[in-house]
Amino acid sequence: MTLNGHPTERLPNTLNVNFVGRVGAEVLAMLPEVAASTGSACHAGSVTLSPVLAAMGVPPEEGMGAIRFSLGRTTTWEELEEVLGALRASV
Repeated sequence: MTLNGHPTERLPNTLNVNFVGRVGAEVLAMLPEVAASTGSACHAGSVTLSPVLAAMGVPPEEGMGAIRFSLGRTTTWEELEEVLGALRASV
């Protein structure tokens, strides 16, 4: 898994990562209980590399595995642990 974007200069509630060697939509399909998106915010729902990720220099073979996780004000640590556990079991 690789991080998209700056390591510290980012929104505190949003994480965009690549699951290298995977297709983001396929990873999400294995996690029906998780609400997340593939690609970038302006390119959700597409199976092509996001133009934003391409402009950031993300190679297509990595960017196809991109997933964007966003947290809300009411997101709990327990919910985060559940998502991490589901990711570990699926990927």
